[in-house]
Amino acid sequence: MYRATSFSQLPEVIKNLLIINGLLFFATISLENYGVDLTSLLALHQLQSANFMPHQLITHFFMHATFSHLFFNMFALWMFGKILENVWGPKRFLIYYMVTALGAALLHLGVSQYEIQNLQSQLKATDLNILLENGKSILEGNQNYSNQIMGKLNLLINTPTVGASGAVFGILLAFGMLFPNTLLYIYFAIPVKAKYFVILYGALELYLGISNNPADNVAHFAHLGGMLFGFLLLKYWQKNHTQFY
Repeated sequence: MYRATSFSQLPEVIKNLLIINGLLFFATISLENYGVDLTSLLALHQLQSANFMPHQLITHFFMHATFSHLFFNMFALWMFGKILENVWGPKRFLIYYMVTALGAALLHLGVSQYEIQNLQSQLKATDLNILLENGKSILEGNQNYSNQIMGKLNLLINTPTVGASGAVFGILLAFGMLFPNTLLYIYFAIPVKAKYFVILYGALELYLGISNNPADNVAHFAHLGGMLFGFLLLKYWQKNHTQFY
C-alpha cells in the first residue's frame, strides 16, 4: 500500500484540503486584529440568524474554532483520507468528501430547526422578537438570558457551527467499510478492528446527540450526518456496480 513520506507526496485532494483549512484558520486569527470577523461570514448560522447566508453551507467546513479542533480533524483526514484517495482516486474522493460534509450540515440544521421550532412555540411573540434582535450581542458579552427557554433558544440560534468533523466521520465510516479488519490503536495501545471502532463511535455520537447536554458544544448530529450520507453514497455506488475499492 502507498504511504506518503512527505507533504509533497500526499494525494492532491488531501494536500489541498490541509492547505485550505490551515490558511483559513490562520487568516481568521490574523484578520481579527483588523476588525474582520471571518467566523460571522463563513461559519454556518441558523436560518433565524441575521448572519445566515447560503454559502455558509460549504464554507463552514473549512473553518475551525481552535488549533486543537483544526489539528485533530486534519490529523484524521490525513490518516484515513490519504488511503481512501489513493484507492478511489481524487475525483471520487472529493465527491465523497463534499457529500458527507454537506450531509452533515443538513442533518445538523434539520435537528437544530426542530429544537428551535419547539422552543419558539413556548415563547411569547414579544420575547421571541427581543431574542432575535438582541440575542447575538448578549452572547458576545459572555452573557445569556436567565429565562431557561430563551437562553437555550439563544444558544441554538446564535451559536455558529464550524469544522470538517462531519466529513471526517464520513471518511472514518468509509475506512471501516472498506478495511473492516484493519487494527486501529486507541491511545496508541488498545487494538480495535476498524469496523467495531466505527460502530462504537457512531453509537456514542448518537447517545451524546440524544442526551442533548446543554454544556456540550459539539454538533453530534453533524457527525452522524457525515456517517449517514457516507453510508448511503457507498451503498449507491455498490448498487450501481461501481467499483470503488
